[in-house]
Amino acid sequence: MLKEFKDFALRGNVMDMAVGIIIGAAFGSIVNSLVKDILMPPLGWLLGGVDFENFYITIASGSPAGPYLSLADAQAAGAVTVNYGLFINAIISFLIIALAMFLLIRAVNRLQQGKPGEEQAPEPATKECPFCLSSIPQGATRCPHCTSQLSPG
Repeated sequence: MLKEFKDFALRGNVMDMAVGIIIGAAFGSIVNSLVKDILMPPLGWLLGGVDFENFYITIASGSPAGPYLSLADAQAAGAVTVNYGLFINAIISFLIIALAMFLLIRAVNRLQQGKPGEEQAPEPATKECPFCLSSIPQGATRCPHCTSQLSPG
């Protein structure tokens, strides 16, 4: 069983997947920082100084009782909250990651397909004799099977 697991774990696809997951996690943290530190502050400023991270609903007050000035204060007091501002940030992060993955996959697909007219299929090395339907070399002027005279080309 240990040998089977070793064979599975060292397969190329599993290693590629592991690398992809690690890079994806690192990319996710970059996007989260982009949303939290770059996109949301100007968006909040444009909306009148709103901080999305502090959008929450208090379900049950903690000790001391609310109202709380920020989500951090509510959490420090032990209040039960619904943090919909953090959820908005997560949705924006997801959309950015999904867009980046779409663009990456689109670019990879285009690279795999190549540009139209870039590669042409090679001309076949053989042709078919119109009389006996045997396969003969492309440049033949007489069929070696039925000895029929062929037109050039």
